[in-house]
Formats: sequence, structure tokens, C-alpha cells
Amino acid sequence: MKKHLSILFLSVYLLSVTQLVELIKLPVMVEHYVEHKEQNPNLTVLQFLCIHYQGPDVFDADYAKDMKLPFKSHTNISSVVFYPLIQEYKPIQKVNFTYKKQNSYTYSFAYSSISLSSVWQPPRDC
Repeated sequence: MKKHLSILFLSVYLLSVTQLVELIKLPVMVEHYVEHKEQNPNLTVLQFLCIHYQGPDVFDADYAKDMKLPFKSHTNISSVVFYPLIQEYKPIQKVNFTYKKQNSYTYSFAYSSISLSSVWQPPRDC
């Protein structure tokens, strides 16, 4: 069941995002080839492909049918959707800092503690 479901999802994805959807038009191409073959019995498949896919498009009586052939018309099959995240931004407020100079005539080491100075003690016998 998982295998069939995964094949289904993969085929739906590939048909919607790639040009594989054009392969569905292959019966139209065979039918159009048969019509050309009835008009010209000596027409080969390669000649048919050259008439319809090589060179510029010819605006003849069956131009509408020619444009229904696979890979003749361009369609926009993939679309990218962009959803911007709308966030509420708060403006940055300017903060004025003032420096107050303190006159200190004594030296104080902020990190003086016994545990820091104990590293430099000689080893003790346990």
C-alpha cells in the first residue's frame, strides 16, 4: 500500500511541477500524424516531426491542431508562492549614556578571592 501511495504522490508531483504533463498529449500527436499520413502516404515519422518541431511555426490551415501537439506551447506549470512573515517591529530608542568619572586614589582588585590565589600555594601532603 505504501508503495502504491508513494508512486501516486510522485506521479502527481512530477505531472504538476515538470513538463511530463505534455506526455498526456501523445495520443493527439498520433492522431495528427495519421491525418497527415492520409494526405501524404509517403510521410515518415521523422518527416512529420521535422515539419512540426524543426524551424519556425507555419501558420497553415491546421495551425490550431499543431499547437495542441506535445511540447509545442509553453505553459507556466510551476508557481512559487512567497508568504512574507509579518512581524511587529519595535523602533529602537536612542539611549544616551553619560560617563561619570570617579576619583579613586586606592587600587582595588575586583577579582581577589582566596580560591583564585590558592592555585599558587605549595602542594600539601594529604
